[in-house]
Amino acid sequence: MIVGIESGGTKTLCAIADSHDAATPIRVERIPTTTPAETFGRINSVIAETLGTELPEAVGIASFGPLNTNPDDEHYGWITGTTKPGWAFTDVLRHLGTGDAPHAFVTDVTGSAMGEATWGAARGVERVAYATVGTGIGVGFVAGDHVLGGNGFPEMGNILVRRHPRDDFEGSCPFHGDCVEGLASGPSVIARWGASGSELSAPDREAMTEIVGYYVAQLISIVTYTLGAERVVLGGGVMHTPGLLDSVRWQFDRIIGGPGAGHGLTQDSTEYIVAPALGERSGVLGALALAQRTLAAQSPLPAA
Repeated sequence: MIVGIESGGTKTLCAIADSHDAATPIRVERIPTTTPAETFGRINSVIAETLGTELPEAVGIASFGPLNTNPDDEHYGWITGTTKPGWAFTDVLRHLGTGDAPHAFVTDVTGSAMGEATWGAARGVERVAYATVGTGIGVGFVAGDHVLGGNGFPEMGNILVRRHPRDDFEGSCPFHGDCVEGLASGPSVIARWGASGSELSAPDREAMTEIVGYYVAQLISIVTYTLGAERVVLGGGVMHTPGLLDSVRWQFDRIIGGPGAGHGLTQDSTEYIVAPALGERSGVLGALALAQRTLAAQSPLPAA
């Protein structure tokens, strides 16, 4: 049996599956992300309740960050300088009671990218980016069996973007103010308009989808130009706002100049920028996919 863990700032999902059928876990448990000791204590209990005295064959961990995902670094497996109280410099791998089971350790958005690339909206696509727009903003990227990531990167929520002409909001990021996370995340929407996007009146929602859509479209244009993504899956709670996905697509086309305009993108934006097919399970299923691949990499080659 293999284990997949997606740890977010407010909730953690722990899934357990047969290694030969990772797409259909036998158990998925939702756990509040409180303190490291409480959260991982509950994860370890779920694993023990399900597997008994056996250890998992492999573990995939997709966590909020910033993370140290460099296996050669002494602090590999750590959450580093996060703003979440009580979680800075947490040794995730030490808290997990999974012994010497082989594991993969990536950011939560990388896990979501892997999930959607393996079983979801980007199945069969080689280079896939997953961007989340929620309490925070982040981007994960996978290319086939390879993931992009290292000690503290990528952290694309911190990039600076061009200001919308109608937007005089100073930004909510405590570090950069008006980075894309400070201008388009859930807290920035509430700070501007007093409610989440789905709860706004029609006039405020129209303004919100235009302004936030402009910033998210710039983020995706940077992903397109720098990473050569062939599909971008756009998730997160803010993206539940009616009309926002369409606004992002329309403004992306304006920013990037249309299909084939000086870059490798050839498909229409409705095919390029898509909603998740796996819903809230993108990340935890991606963690299971990583555990499955990690286990396969440990297996001896068949005899000739």
